[in-house]
Amino acid sequence: MNKYKDFDNYLKEFPSEDGYFGEYGGAYLTPELVPAFEEADNAYEAICHSAQFINELRRIRKEFQGRPTPVYHCERLSKLFGNCQIYLKREDLNHTGAHKLNHCMGEGLLAKFMGKKKVIAETGAGQHGVALATAAAYFGLECDIYMGEVDIAKQHPNVIRMKMLGANVIPVTHGLKTLKEAVDAAFEAYTKEYHDAIYCIGSCLGPHPFPKMVRDFQSVIGIEAREQFFDMTGIMPDAVCACVGGGSNSLGMFTPFLADPVEIYGVEPLGRGSNVGDHAATMKFGTKGRLHGFDSYVLQDENGEPLPVYSIASGLDYPGVGPEHAYLRDQGRIHYEAVTDEEAMEAFFLLSRFEGIIPAIESSHAVAYAIKYAKEHKSGSILVCLSGRGDKDIDYVYENYGCGEQFNLDKYIK
Repeated sequence: MNKYKDFDNYLKEFPSEDGYFGEYGGAYLTPELVPAFEEADNAYEAICHSAQFINELRRIRKEFQGRPTPVYHCERLSKLFGNCQIYLKREDLNHTGAHKLNHCMGEGLLAKFMGKKKVIAETGAGQHGVALATAAAYFGLECDIYMGEVDIAKQHPNVIRMKMLGANVIPVTHGLKTLKEAVDAAFEAYTKEYHDAIYCIGSCLGPHPFPKMVRDFQSVIGIEAREQFFDMTGIMPDAVCACVGGGSNSLGMFTPFLADPVEIYGVEPLGRGSNVGDHAATMKFGTKGRLHGFDSYVLQDENGEPLPVYSIASGLDYPGVGPEHAYLRDQGRIHYEAVTDEEAMEAFFLLSRFEGIIPAIESSHAVAYAIKYAKEHKSGSILVCLSGRGDKDIDYVYENYGCGEQFNLDKYIK
């Protein structure tokens, strides 16, 4: 069996018409939400192959988002760890500072096609909230963003940006007051408002059709990166990696490479360690379960209730993962690794100090794994999706880590 050739027709075959990736996915909804998701599915299928829709989205990406974003060779960082070369797909240079706008502009265009007046969403790190607030301002839509109180305090710059863009930021005060609870609250609001609003979920998860829709919109990352890397080097990278929370930047990066002889690594947050409540490494410690209307791997107790999770990266602290990730893991096509807070933060400062790029803490998890990979391989290359920039994180990082003195970065200067 050729594990690469098996994926030649993958995007045509998955998900199935009812939204499954193998045994994962689906749409488990309250009766009130069934017509809302059917409406979204029918509308997306009506326009996803429309030349007018595609051309308008391409125009927006070029003229408003600033795409294509470049691939960049980290020459200095690579030299620190040997001869394996580290490259970045610079989604931090996408307008609003992260990959999230790729699907938010698509979802905004879909909302206008459906005649909706409002977009509703959750956010953790705030990047999805900022991106959707941006899309709402662009298309003239109302925008409600649900965000846990913990993340509101941690991601204050993004909260201000959302409000400046005209969004209504609604604090979520129950449970752990982070991303999972924000999703709960956004779903509850959507149940009451779906006649006039559309729920623009922030990752490749949730009930069908959202895992497919977000993946399709985000695949521009990997399509560009694959062509750009080949133009730069004349070959494919040996490996590709990206951080994994729900799974949008990673699936956007990974799917165009599935049929290529390239190893693929998803990087999850190990946080403070392996104890319950100290991490959000769903692939490493989770089991099959149901969360927010779909089947996937879930960090759950013996009763199927989500466990408490933690990550220094607000965009990664979710107790589940997108269903397509679960399927690709079971197929052995994608490897899933985990890095700790400390590893991610050292990578944050290394990329800042040696390449002049301050990454998002979420993206720093992928950079940390790329550094591990470079240490273990004497040659070759790894292409990292740098999913976002770190402007939103600098206040938190400075308060807790200063300018990285504890990592003794001078030891890397030869």
